[in-house]
Amino acid sequence: MTFSERLRPTIRMRLTLLYTGLFLGAGVLLLGLTYFLVKNNLDNQAVPKAGGVVSATSEGEPTPLSGKPAQLTERRFEGALVRVREDYQRETLSALLTQGGIALGLVGAAGLGFGWLLADRALRPVHKITETAGRVARSHDLTERIGYEGARDDVKELADTFDTMLGRLARAFDGQRRFVANASHELRTPLAINRTLIDVAVRRPDATGDVKRLGESLLVVNGRHERLIDGLLTLAGTEGVAVDAGPLDLADVAGHVLDQAAPEARARGVTSRRALGPAVTSGDPVLVERLVQNLVENAVRHNREGGELSVTTRSRDGWAEVAVSNTGPVVPAYEVETIFEPFRRLGNDRLRSDRGSGLGLSIVRATADVHGGTVTAVPRHGGGLDVTVRLPARAPHATLAPAAGLAAPAVSSEAGSG
Repeated sequence: MTFSERLRPTIRMRLTLLYTGLFLGAGVLLLGLTYFLVKNNLDNQAVPKAGGVVSATSEGEPTPLSGKPAQLTERRFEGALVRVREDYQRETLSALLTQGGIALGLVGAAGLGFGWLLADRALRPVHKITETAGRVARSHDLTERIGYEGARDDVKELADTFDTMLGRLARAFDGQRRFVANASHELRTPLAINRTLIDVAVRRPDATGDVKRLGESLLVVNGRHERLIDGLLTLAGTEGVAVDAGPLDLADVAGHVLDQAAPEARARGVTSRRALGPAVTSGDPVLVERLVQNLVENAVRHNREGGELSVTTRSRDGWAEVAVSNTGPVVPAYEVETIFEPFRRLGNDRLRSDRGSGLGLSIVRATADVHGGTVTAVPRHGGGLDVTVRLPARAPHATLAPAAGLAAPAVSSEAGSG
């Protein structure tokens, strides 16, 4: 949060200032009206005429001494009375403004405090809606509802509308998950049958060379379709999943993934280096393993002959990080963001079926987002990428997910960077 955002008043503060401003405005208006009424009343009072013995008036105006009436003429006596009356009016109005201003200030300060409390009470239902929305956004749990039980007003209508929206979203995601499950069965089964039939045809003793070459090509295409379906199902499941978070160390995950990717790296002539420091976080073990697996296989498949691959895990600034660097083709800086989009590749890699379906980094970003993390990619000088995933760190736990447990049956990973 920037400094200007910290100084920006909240809606509670704005309501408090509005209440207090209206109260003070009404108080100033009332004080001014009282001032003019009192002044007008004092101005309308008659000036007593001079005459022998003058007694004290009800306003407390001083009178000349009864023993010396002959020393004052009528004009001088009336002038003295006017001056005394003006002094009395000035002091009365000054006292009214001073004491009224002090009283208005004290009542305004009290109004500010009560306005702050009343604004908090009025906004409490809105705060509840905000907290619920924040929990849903962080946990992806669409079953939670606000359930506001207040009076039928604008806030009640807002809460009910929000609950209705959550219900529709939950039904939409449930329908999506059912569709994904059905699509998984309906799409994978024919591909598995095709693969079996092609394999049987290729292995027949009487199969000609052309048939074998055709069968191998069809197996490659069939395998690409299987990887594409696996990637789509993983991406769809990741974007709608409620994460079953548990403690795990990215160092264990990365070490296990590197061991799995070692044969492919050797076949492509890629040298791998690892610097695996403790990086404890919370997350779904299967999804986090898939994230690291996609990064590593992406770095292997989009590398050059005799290239290098480096994997680093560490804890820093409250984050658990896994950084994967590789040599390879030059990646323009303006295309770095596009490679995280589904089916986006660099150059003519769309024609290369051996490098995946273009969903690898999309799955990485979706998995990081659902765990509250971030993904950044920076082009390397001379070619390749530095990709860093940051997940919220947690204190080391006595029981962490073992690396072997992370290797639950994982579908083929796809590389999608370029």
